[in-house]
Amino acid sequence: MTQAKPPVAKIVAHSHTHHSIERDDPYAWLRAENWQEVMQKPETLDSEIRAYLDAENDYYESQFGQKTADLQDQIYKEIRGRIKEDDSGVPSPDGPFAYNSRMLEGKQYPQIVRTPREGGAEAVLLDCNIEAGEGYFGFAGASHDPSHTILAWAADRAGSEYYDIVLRDLETGADSDDVIRETAGSYVWSNDSRSIYYTEYDDNHRPYRIRRHDLGTPQDADPIIYEEKDPGFFVGVGKTLSGRFIIIDAHDHQTSEVYLIDANKGGAPRLVAPRLIDREYEVDEREGVLYIRTNAEGAEDYKIVTVSAEEPGANGWQDLVPHREGVLILDVALLRNHMLRLEREDGLPRIVARDLRTGREAIVGFKEEAYSLGMSTGYEFDTSVFRLSYSSPTTPSQVYDVDLDSGQRTLLKTQEVPSGHDPDHYETRRLFATAADGELVPVTVLYRKNLVLDGSNPTLLYGYGAYGMSMPAAFSVSILSLVDRGFIHATAHIRGGMEKGYRWYRQGRREHKTNTFTDFIAAAEMLIDQGYTAKGKIVAQGGSAGGMLMGAIANMRPDLWGGIIAQVPFVDVLNTMLDDTLPLTPPEWPEWGNPITSAIDYERIAAYAPYETVSAQAYPPILALAGLTDPRVTYWEPAKWVAKLRATKTGDAPLYLKTNMGAGHAGASGRFDRLKETAQCYAFAIKSAGLDA
Repeated sequence: MTQAKPPVAKIVAHSHTHHSIERDDPYAWLRAENWQEVMQKPETLDSEIRAYLDAENDYYESQFGQKTADLQDQIYKEIRGRIKEDDSGVPSPDGPFAYNSRMLEGKQYPQIVRTPREGGAEAVLLDCNIEAGEGYFGFAGASHDPSHTILAWAADRAGSEYYDIVLRDLETGADSDDVIRETAGSYVWSNDSRSIYYTEYDDNHRPYRIRRHDLGTPQDADPIIYEEKDPGFFVGVGKTLSGRFIIIDAHDHQTSEVYLIDANKGGAPRLVAPRLIDREYEVDEREGVLYIRTNAEGAEDYKIVTVSAEEPGANGWQDLVPHREGVLILDVALLRNHMLRLEREDGLPRIVARDLRTGREAIVGFKEEAYSLGMSTGYEFDTSVFRLSYSSPTTPSQVYDVDLDSGQRTLLKTQEVPSGHDPDHYETRRLFATAADGELVPVTVLYRKNLVLDGSNPTLLYGYGAYGMSMPAAFSVSILSLVDRGFIHATAHIRGGMEKGYRWYRQGRREHKTNTFTDFIAAAEMLIDQGYTAKGKIVAQGGSAGGMLMGAIANMRPDLWGGIIAQVPFVDVLNTMLDDTLPLTPPEWPEWGNPITSAIDYERIAAYAPYETVSAQAYPPILALAGLTDPRVTYWEPAKWVAKLRATKTGDAPLYLKTNMGAGHAGASGRFDRLKETAQCYAFAIKSAGLDA
């Protein structure tokens, strides 16, 4: 079907009044009244709404998708050619077995396998390619029980993040009829292998309850272990590596509360410390002592405290690693005799290992200008070995085992790029843009060394800037399809993340939110001023909260951008924060403000919300991507935004809305199908920058 003219969404009179301010919302009809049902059953979407989304998809296909099909296919094949399709992870030992995941050539999903540590044949425990069938398959992982006889695995088959937990007998390979249905996806085993603790959604798709499922009993008989009464708090469940405690955590974006359950005996949850507004803490355990990462008592960049597991109240917390301003403690992990902490200082990560027997510390770091570093501890507690992963924009991922007793570092795996990759052909730089208030904003830049920096290069500038999430300077096989075509790829580490400590996050949320947008604009202007690129040559990209960023910078400085890619963009901020029935609204009031109760918050959000601030000006080319079953950024946000842009903007720059009618927030579920979505974004970037291929 060829659709030469863009669809025009009808206008339906609708308004709402808050704080004596009346505001029109003529595209509110795109929000389905039965949206909760649509999340699980997309076929129940109102026919008129579906017709509009289909029309937008047809317009995208006829005006862009079909015209760039060859380019998209070329990019897809390039990226796929850089992926080792028959690839395995690194085995993780646990008692008598080592567990692993493996990808097969041509297959979309992993296999879960294990091998006896004393020798023997590898066994395939789960092949997700068989389980997936033809539709959407969101795999939430697999977890073997402590006795190594049962595998619990979870999958979402609509993209709505409702997960069924299936129990598989590892001797026979048969799945039990005992399925735990419509969970929120997090779950842990009791130590006796007879029970699973799992999270459950409320009617508004918020994880609010922990139940215990005793194997072989009806799910409707599962006892409630914990239920959260505050809709602003989400609930999760985990387990200490020591195996002693099951952990229940209730949290929003700034406050947390933790409960402990004896993983051997069960029983009622026991509170560690009551929630205190703006106090966050995370708990691990070793030899009857809790090790707690917390921002208590003004430790903005976090500190580590210890306390008895029997009397864990905050009045007994003792500093083990004191707070140091500007040194952000990101994560803490415990082994029998060692504590690991992942820190970031001046935007660069490092791992610090402490011998808990002697108090001695050693630092694991690297010397590139920008890099990504991670750590994990596997399944076993009684070991001196932890796993380290490292990459940079030029260096493919490397995985090491580090023995903290011997000091030995063993390279286990280097990411293979089958089509070839020479790091010496690329340059990584860490630059700094000066923000409007004088702050220095880090920008990670990747380009080919032979590129002439004459101020004319097309550039893709990526940003996020919310929830304290920092953007890693990591290797990506996908980005090379742009860089090898002469693009500069840049990541702006803007406020709202924690690249420069918690202060960096605090200065990019609530009343300081616009710093996120102006930081991104400053990064673009710096790249222009330093001769990397030019106005109109920069394609901006961001998703989810980064999609809000895209909408804001499109409104604020449309002249800067050659194009904008907004993936599942959170652009209808005001209306979403006014709708307390939506899954993420109450938990996110601490992040954005509560416009229901606060006139100040209402006016501030309304002043920058992309949907509200669309104006009659010439916008750059825009590609907006959505997922029909997305519970995080609902499909109607980008749909309303695009409808309003079409009716308001001047000029003839292309504007496309592509809605995946069978997926949610993360897009397509298969690894190759996701590459096709990346290819369409990059094809849009290439065309927007004025390149032929």
